[in-house]
Amino acid sequence: MQKVMFKGLAKDEMSLRQVGVVKGSKVMVVGSTLSDVLEVAKKPSAQEVKEAAQEEAVKEAWAAQTAHKKVLDKGKPEDAMPGIKNMKENLPTVPLAGMLNKTGGKVRLTFKLELDQVWLGTKERTQKLPLNSIKNVVSEPITGQEEYHIMALQLG
Repeated sequence: MQKVMFKGLAKDEMSLRQVGVVKGSKVMVVGSTLSDVLEVAKKPSAQEVKEAAQEEAVKEAWAAQTAHKKVLDKGKPEDAMPGIKNMKENLPTVPLAGMLNKTGGKVRLTFKLELDQVWLGTKERTQKLPLNSIKNVVSEPITGQEEYHIMALQLG
């Protein structure tokens, strides 16, 4: 697995002459060792799969983590909206309120579909996130109050 760099990454289907390599040109070749390539292609053993599953099962619930517990101990906001299990709704046209950030401050979530953005608004500022920068949305129910969730946006 090697890639040729000459004034940027060269395309695989192009020859060195087409890329513009001439006598005296400096070319960078980036690659992996054979052992690294074989290691990636190797399937994990049954023992490794079991260990990975056990690690996931042992993960501490978000609601039990110190940072989240501090916010949860203050109680739920009076304007918090409960969720309905197995119900899917379209994105709202009005801002969603009743949420708290990791410091316990109130947060408003607004979907601006015409701009392809999500706005996270607090009292101090509004952070505008492009929708394509959101890699994943992760949610975990709060223990004992399953209609309420802790949610995270993974950016990247």
